[in-house]
Amino acid sequence: MGADARIQELKLELPPAPKPVATYVTALRQGDLLYVSGHGPLKPDGSMFTGKLGAELDLAAGQAAARQVGLAILATLRAHLGSLDKVTRLVKTLGLVNCTAEFAQQPQVINGYSDLMKDVFGDAGVGARSAVGTNALPGNIAVEIEAIFQVAD
Repeated sequence: MGADARIQELKLELPPAPKPVATYVTALRQGDLLYVSGHGPLKPDGSMFTGKLGAELDLAAGQAAARQVGLAILATLRAHLGSLDKVTRLVKTLGLVNCTAEFAQQPQVINGYSDLMKDVFGDAGVGARSAVGTNALPGNIAVEIEAIFQVAD
């Protein structure tokens, strides 16, 4: 089953593909790699999940925010490629978590995104990954994720 069919089977609602908020593109293809710029947890209504893990947000809220980032990234992939079926593998993910200095569950937060990628792309949706904490993200978003995908025509 292809990724587009999995999206329907899982009844996932993708938000509109995000537009750049500064001087960059949301994705850039170089050969068979698609570099996806940092995305925030964009909801279908255009709002974002905001707040700091370890203060206003708990682990479950952070995982939900990371999953929502994954949905926004899927929307960007589909907009750039025309079909998610052109993704052959997730190569690398960098997850940034807006958190307090004491919060130490960044990998578990980013699992909200990683589990979604595995659900959509199967084993090809599990790639190399880093998950780090930061004291602030743009607009006080809870999570920002960038990724590299291998794609085919």
